[in-house]
Amino acid sequence: MTRKKERLRGAPEPRSVRVRQVAHIDRERVRRVGVPEVVLAEGKTVDHLLAILGALSERGLGALISRPSRAQLRALARFRPNAGSRGKVRILAGGRIARLPGPLGPIYRHGRVALLTAGTSDIPLAEEARAVLSELGISTVHAYDVGVAGLHRLLGALRRIEATRPEIYLVFAGREGALPTVVAGLVRAPVVGIPTSVGYGRGGRGEAALNAMLQSCAPLAVVNIDASVPAALFAAQRFASIDEPRGLRIPRRRPSAR
Repeated sequence: MTRKKERLRGAPEPRSVRVRQVAHIDRERVRRVGVPEVVLAEGKTVDHLLAILGALSERGLGALISRPSRAQLRALARFRPNAGSRGKVRILAGGRIARLPGPLGPIYRHGRVALLTAGTSDIPLAEEARAVLSELGISTVHAYDVGVAGLHRLLGALRRIEATRPEIYLVFAGREGALPTVVAGLVRAPVVGIPTSVGYGRGGRGEAALNAMLQSCAPLAVVNIDASVPAALFAAQRFASIDEPRGLRIPRRRPSAR
């Protein structure tokens, strides 16, 4: 065995995997932060997306793919993972999420996330978050179209949902974005507001909803407009259970010889 091979045999696996000069797969994100890397398909060419998924599949890894285009969805339907992987790419949440078969990483303890939407138009984003959480093995409970225009709908839904003891709420609202603030003033669990690009005229496309949530007088965390995947991953971190301590590994600097 050559000296070079001897050195490589005991070396740790690279923290990232380079894919044809177009991407670096972050292999350590799960260990570092407790949630897997999600491949954002939006803006990628079909060729680049398939190259990334091929590299993952060759290493026996699964993946979540968010916001694929129609052309990408057609390509994903034809994509065949590595022979060691079972099944094919599954399309979830009405095409907003795709799932490459294979392990995603961490084990999550038992728990539940509640998802609420102010209107029916907010449901696609809530389903996107629900698909991510479901693929990570995290239970969800939901109530849709329970906005403040008919407050009696919300109160009835909360009685049902609170009985399941969710540990965090993801609340989706467009237009005036009032629902997350109301929910945050009624429940004990943390609430994350997700402003949706629903609405028109001045402050439409989620801008008024975002500003309203940021001004909430109730304790409320807020993500960007339509940011259902970041919200789902934020919620998932609460349930992640990793044997190895998390955090960025920064090697100690050796004292310089004098």
